Amino acid sequence: MLKIDNITKSFSVGTETRRALDGVSLNVKKGDFITIIGANGAGKSTLFNAIAGSFITDSGTISLDGRDITLMSEYKRAHSIGRLFQDPMRGSAPGMTIEENLALAAGSGKWLSRVSKRDRELFREKVSMLGMGLEDRFDQSVGGLSGGQRQALTLIMATINPPKLLLLDEHTAALDPGAAEKILRVTDSIIREHNLTCLMITHNMQSALELGNRTIMMDKGKIVMDVSGDERAALTVNDLLLRFREISGKALDNDRMLLI
Repeated sequence: MLKIDNITKSFSVGTETRRALDGVSLNVKKGDFITIIGANGAGKSTLFNAIAGSFITDSGTISLDGRDITLMSEYKRAHSIGRLFQDPMRGSAPGMTIEENLALAAGSGKWLSRVSKRDRELFREKVSMLGMGLEDRFDQSVGGLSGGQRQALTLIMATINPPKLLLLDEHTAALDPGAAEKILRVTDSIIREHNLTCLMITHNMQSALELGNRTIMMDKGKIVMDVSGDERAALTVNDLLLRFREISGKALDNDRMLLI
């Protein structure tokens, strides 16, 4: 489904060049839900930027459903790839209403005043599953929503037309624990409902083991661990922390957050 073959990417930082991706290869099957962990600066978001087309890699290839997208522009990839970011302010238009945002995401918003009754019913059905009461506030500006409400809405927008690939870039990191837990439950439900192929970066080790079917660890621009099946099911958070220390020779600099 998604095939990444030996991609590299370097950035200039002052007078130095830093390799952010160092020969990353990854095969993702249709329906895989992969959680990605690693210390800050490990290359996780850089990997997502490479997949989404935010830049062209220095070397290597990226294919989606058998089509080489290595040199494809970001806006063209966006037709097949959905993405959520840490910042709840990204991914929606704050000056527009909930309904208008949903209409644009669904592709039915060319004439916002003419959203069909069928589309409104679809929007209401999707939003009601959030359990946040937003289905009764369709005329409210998105800019007036809380961070959790806005991130939940953005998740619905990104999946209302199910993408071939969904990238979740620490999409609960900026939320309070209660909101984050609710968004993760909704995330898991939507992925299961549509059998989406998903890559999710998280700093929460427990979520990395509980959600999805496969866990990847990155360090210094490389994939240093890839586990699934019985091996993954037997792992604990402490096992992951120990493996990171064994592989990298150092402790994760954010262990406390990872244990939340």
